[in-house]
Amino acid sequence: MVLLSDPRVRNVPVLECGEPLVEIAGDSGITLDPRERDAAGEYGRVRAGVLERLRSASERLPAGVRFLAVEGHRSLAEQARRFTRYEDRLRLSGITDPAERRRRTSAFVSPVEVAPHCAGAAVDLTLIAADGVELDMGGPVNGHRTGDERACPLDAPGLSEAARNNRGLLARCLRAEGFVNYPSEWWHWSYGDRYWALLSGVRAARYGPI
Repeated sequence: MVLLSDPRVRNVPVLECGEPLVEIAGDSGITLDPRERDAAGEYGRVRAGVLERLRSASERLPAGVRFLAVEGHRSLAEQARRFTRYEDRLRLSGITDPAERRRRTSAFVSPVEVAPHCAGAAVDLTLIAADGVELDMGGPVNGHRTGDERACPLDAPGLSEAARNNRGLLARCLRAEGFVNYPSEWWHWSYGDRYWALLSGVRAARYGPI
């Protein structure tokens, strides 16, 4: 697995295309969840091209199933706060080596300088039924916050058949529109950022921090 702390990610150049951030809530095919709402409402925005692909991916879902978007854009300050908080948690657990702490932290919180959310390129997603109830995904979005790290990877072992099928559905629809997954987080998908460029074999990222 390539972590976001890998120097190869940082070394990908950015050719900023200048697309604006747009509101996810304005799209009829995607439901926006309030659990990560911030005062400025940034969590509910992504780049225009990301939303266009997300809309196309939603049209691939079977009848009665929808995307639930949990978080899109994130400020640099908030990203830094989350990185430090998780790194401190690891420090208190006894991980004393700074390089190892940074590596382990980046499994769940990206270093600020390459963070896909800060570029408006990433969205945290799950699936809901027509009645708004979340489908069984084998673990919650942001499960690392509650000690559910084992269930966080997309291909985590021990999932029920229903959870594995639902993760597979999520992955097929998003990958068909060019999104890439961060493998340690089944809910995290991005397009156009440095991590996407590296995994997709693209020379440069389309989106930098915004």
